[in-house]
Amino acid sequence: MSLGLGIVLVVIGAILTYALNVTVDWIDLQLVGYILMAAGAVIIVIGIILLVRRRRTIATSHTSVDPTTGDRMTRAENSTPEDPTL
Repeated sequence: MSLGLGIVLVVIGAILTYALNVTVDWIDLQLVGYILMAAGAVIIVIGIILLVRRRRTIATSHTSVDPTTGDRMTRAENSTPEDPTL
């Protein structure tokens, strides 16, 4: 979501800065365009950082048979990998 919002802000800012030739007395559209492009770039960087830092979990399930009763036992575990590259 944050990557999409950042891209939209950059596009709207670029349109305001480079594509419009409208002068308005009470606001500088080029400055607003530059501000929107900068805000979009910041949001894109924050979105990428959040995607990289997202926690991942590993789900493992072990099934075994109890030799004395013959019952099937299942054990499920959820763990977070210690290696940050995983």
